Amino acid sequence: MKNSILMFILMFIISISINAGFQEGKVIFDKKCSSCHGKYISGDKLKKNFFEENNKLLNLKSPTVNMLAYSIMDSPLHIGDKEDPEMQQMEIEEFLKDYLDDPNLDNSICDANIRKHYDKKESMKGQVSEEEITHISIYFMQYKKMRQKEHPVAKKILSDSYSTDQLLADAKKENKTIIIEASSKSCHFCKKMKKEVIDTDEIQSAMNSDFIFMEIDIDKMKLPFDLQKSFKGITPTFFFVSKEGKLLSNYPGSWGISDFKIILNENRKKAGK
Repeated sequence: MKNSILMFILMFIISISINAGFQEGKVIFDKKCSSCHGKYISGDKLKKNFFEENNKLLNLKSPTVNMLAYSIMDSPLHIGDKEDPEMQQMEIEEFLKDYLDDPNLDNSICDANIRKHYDKKESMKGQVSEEEITHISIYFMQYKKMRQKEHPVAKKILSDSYSTDQLLADAKKENKTIIIEASSKSCHFCKKMKKEVIDTDEIQSAMNSDFIFMEIDIDKMKLPFDLQKSFKGITPTFFFVSKEGKLLSNYPGSWGISDFKIILNENRKKAGK
């Protein structure tokens, strides 16, 4: 019992320390780095900008904050091992110190096809202390987790307390397309797709900017917007509904991440995005 309490207290202290380090790092980043490195831009928009529009859509001259966090933590050239966070933090600190002193694009961990668009950065040698670099390292290490916490996917469960009128009002206000998933608690493929596709960081990020996602348990209630007429009884089925409440398309069956992203992009185009 005592060991459990001590472990809880220790984890609580560590959590507070990490959160404090993240907030300190954010303040430092905003003060000393944000003038060059812009705010968050969704992954889909960044991919379109660089790989379809040759950077003519956004005309970025340096990576955004989320691009930096991705490059450091999740890219093929990521720094350190997540299984050893203490060592990883030290490696990130060392990388940041060297790069801020001598920002050579040839030593960048950003994608080579993207960094060709960037301007050469001026050295910040002596402008950022070792303590500040430590906080910035923690900021990047915790960036994705904290962003997901602050910007959760707009997922709703339709109930008596949440009307279709309110859903349409939200869609119009946010200029988003509605995704209705017809699911069932007894549906194996619904559970599998939820775990392996819908709840993944990649799909959550792809949906969050342009869609409101709503799951409907067909065993408990009817589908809204007269979708029952188009429903073939297959779960899961995904209905895409305009902000005016009109059915745009429907996709019965279970899908992988790459196929579901294609489906999302198809419906972005239908919505004129």
